Amino acid sequence: MRFLLDENLSPLLADLLARRGHDVLHVRELGLKSAPDDQVLDAAADRDCVLVSADTDFGAILAMRHLSGPSVLLIRRVANRRAVQQASLIIANLDAVADELAAGAIVVLGDRTIRVRRLPI
Repeated sequence: MRFLLDENLSPLLADLLARRGHDVLHVRELGLKSAPDDQVLDAAADRDCVLVSADTDFGAILAMRHLSGPSVLLIRRVANRRAVQQASLIIANLDAVADELAAGAIVVLGDRTIRVRRLPI
């Protein structure tokens, strides 16, 4: 799967996901550090990536713009997790949500929950 990681996630997470065979970019690699959320969302769409973030604002942008993509994978409680734990959470749940992410969705991964909202909202 192709991922674009938001600035609120460690570049180490990108390395960990890449080691598992995923195509991963971090916004820093694209010169988008501190870029507005809508610009980051557009970068993910332009590159056909799932945007991975801890920022819930992306759902609001998708809803306001009535977009059907890109998909967004939100990780909850990021402050309490190291990059290795975040990677494990994503990898452990990716098969369960891969079809939704491919079709266009917002997927929220919590400690024991997965929520899926199909796009457009």
